[in-house]
Amino acid sequence: MPPAPDAETLAWASAAVRRFAAATNLLIAARRFRIVGGDPRDTDALRRLLTALGAREAEPQQPNQRQPSDLVDQLWCLGTPDESTPAVEQAADRPRGATLVVIDAGRYMPAVDEDAFGPVAPARPGVLAVPMLSDDVFLVSTGRDPEDDPAADARLRWARRSMPVARSVAAELRDGGLLRGTRIGVAMFLEPKTAVLSLLLRDAGAEVVVYAHADETDDAVARALRSAGLRVFASSTATLPEQKQLALAMLDTAPHILLDDGSHVIRLAHQERPDLLPTMLGAAEETTSGLRPLRVLAARGELGIPVVAVNDARTKTFFDNRYGTGQSTVFAVHDLVDGLASGAHRVMPGGAAVVAGFGHVGEGVALVLAALGFRVTVAETDPVRALQARFAGYAVVPLVEAVRDADLVMSATGVRDTIDLDVLRACADGAVLAVAGGVDQEIAIDDALAAGAERQSVGPKAERFVLPGADGGPIVLDDGGCINITAAEGNPVEIMDLSFAVQLGAVRMLLERGDELERAVVPIDPAVDDVTARAALAAFGSRPVPLPTGTAELPLARQPGTGGVGPVLPAEHPRDREPDVRTHRFGDPA
Repeated sequence: MPPAPDAETLAWASAAVRRFAAATNLLIAARRFRIVGGDPRDTDALRRLLTALGAREAEPQQPNQRQPSDLVDQLWCLGTPDESTPAVEQAADRPRGATLVVIDAGRYMPAVDEDAFGPVAPARPGVLAVPMLSDDVFLVSTGRDPEDDPAADARLRWARRSMPVARSVAAELRDGGLLRGTRIGVAMFLEPKTAVLSLLLRDAGAEVVVYAHADETDDAVARALRSAGLRVFASSTATLPEQKQLALAMLDTAPHILLDDGSHVIRLAHQERPDLLPTMLGAAEETTSGLRPLRVLAARGELGIPVVAVNDARTKTFFDNRYGTGQSTVFAVHDLVDGLASGAHRVMPGGAAVVAGFGHVGEGVALVLAALGFRVTVAETDPVRALQARFAGYAVVPLVEAVRDADLVMSATGVRDTIDLDVLRACADGAVLAVAGGVDQEIAIDDALAAGAERQSVGPKAERFVLPGADGGPIVLDDGGCINITAAEGNPVEIMDLSFAVQLGAVRMLLERGDELERAVVPIDPAVDDVTARAALAAFGSRPVPLPTGTAELPLARQPGTGGVGPVLPAEHPRDREPDVRTHRFGDPA
């Protein structure tokens, strides 16, 4: 095996991958890649990084093979244009709808001649379409920054083309006519993917109203939705009192269903608009931190509507929390750190990183940090999860001890005061702190200020917190906000495609069964996971396990006698069979 890449080469590979992700908002994991040309050391470093992040190198194309059996999603070009041009032309010969992204990752000079393929056109900031080759081929250069283009239409079109699973589920809702006459409130991070979800719901027959917190609002996207006829209650400049009034104004439209992120609007309805609850079919919540308070309300008998636990769906938690949040938060942190003066912080390739929490988000954050070359330590109070971290190969140390020598600390708990005053005091000067968990005060900023901490700006969205008696202090990114939302474009499109497909499945559950469901946090129907996963496997170019003979691939349908929804399965399906309770290990029973 070749030796591990040196720090400089690893840093180059990291920057190239992050620039690709920032330009496209696309996923690394589960994608098939091929590398063309380049210095073997660069090629090896890039291959190692992409593989560690969950991508798979495509099988090499054989000579005279017109079309490979293993289609490439991402073609990374590192060599010369003379090497890249025939490889691009060959890879572009593909079935319609199969997207190819060509990445010019030349380390010292361009590796792709954009003029070789005819006229190009902007597909979104940082991405060029190549219509002369195919409607499905796009070019990205990691050697230049994406254009600063606030226009939203191109970004919405890009997101929509990369959300085939949600489009498919929304089409079923449209064809079934279930959404006609239904008003749905969407209270989520307002960016292109959420806008596409809102428009899919609108196109399926619903009236859609939208709210977003100020630090989670892309004003250009809000304008695009208003131009499309949706009522949008959001502004990036709204003060806290104004945000509350906007949220209440959205609630005053009397939505029948709420789709929430963090359950803030669900809880606000209980606090300020309880008279609306009897008119609602229910809500869906897509975050771990949002479900926790709702479960407390349910245990107290105070939850007035059924809330579908979208977060707990396997096709959400296993992918959104781990692969999506892992990639997007760690990449966002590094993009911000790149903007700081080198002597202002401790973060560098091969350094020490601490992850607080080892749930699905913590797993993903640790995986990406390790792929980028960090020595990862996990701090976890749950002994079973701590043991999982140990089995995954990470050191496990109490948080206040782990941070003493850490260069980078990321909180992935979704629990307030995870990084409390004692932890802040224990951090080394110049250590960088960021939040992937997503609740207010996950880093105890208010407590630090109350204790006399001084805030010193050290760069965009970065402040050093100096506590009394200390010569320096750690650097907190973006005021402790959920870093992939407040400082980046959120999770990759393909990941949110899965999550939003589950949200649409939850909408269907509430439309068909909302008046029957308990006023509690209710699990998503398992059939939603099955349908979502099958559609996603097809979108990722894999063949799902076939259904039994005689079973059609059907959309969600009511299961006779159960009140549930799911694909209609034959009675003899193996998972529906009652197991034989008698043992045959000692011969056939008498």
